[in-house]
Amino acid sequence: MGAKVVGIIPARYGSTRLPAKALAQVAGRPMIQRVYERAKQARVLEEVLVATDDERIADVVRRFGGNAVMTGSAHQSGTDRIAEVARQLDAQVILNIQGDEPLIHPEPIAAIAEFLLAHPAVPMATVMTTLTRTEDLANPNVVKVVVDQDGYALYFSRAPIPAVRDSSLVTRHSSPYFKHLGLYGYQRHFLLQFPTLTRTPLEQAEQLEQLRALEHGYKIRVLETTHDSIGVDTAEDLQRVETLLRT
Repeated sequence: MGAKVVGIIPARYGSTRLPAKALAQVAGRPMIQRVYERAKQARVLEEVLVATDDERIADVVRRFGGNAVMTGSAHQSGTDRIAEVARQLDAQVILNIQGDEPLIHPEPIAAIAEFLLAHPAVPMATVMTTLTRTEDLANPNVVKVVVDQDGYALYFSRAPIPAVRDSSLVTRHSSPYFKHLGLYGYQRHFLLQFPTLTRTPLEQAEQLEQLRALEHGYKIRVLETTHDSIGVDTAEDLQRVETLLRT
């Protein structure tokens, strides 16, 4: 098997908080197109695919010149969806690029891919950035992460972590808080194994799938980036992204 790197964008039509958000217009283009074009800028990716079970999304992707792959409709998560596609691929590293991150920067995509290619014993990697917006700390849609001295994840949470008892440790120039960005890379063999792992208590409590890997004893390397992104979960998020793209 060659050292091929493939980026897969899972996309579904239904969304509780923002229906059909994959096709929502973001500064004149469908959100899925924005994500696809950003991913294509990461030259380390030899292929970018959209994995969907909805022909409306697939049609839009094909119209803008992208590659869409149809998947089953019973998947409970984006990871399950990309694992279905990964079974048909000859690749060492697979990236899961969230379909609701239209501002995702190509640099962290490339960083994850290059790290996993260089460290085949590490099953999984993701990225974090310093949390700078005070309002994001208490926002459960903004996931926080804490890491060990070697940069491996200790825990992900929707709650503010760590709990800082001495407020003098938090200054404008130094924050102990890190925001987790919705971008994952996997060694292909681990990605295929992941959906077979039983769901775990903390995963179900936080509704954060990556906790399943930690609870089963697998390590997740968390790389730091200066490139922030915004996951679009609400109409307000969509407006924020549009404003940033138009400035």
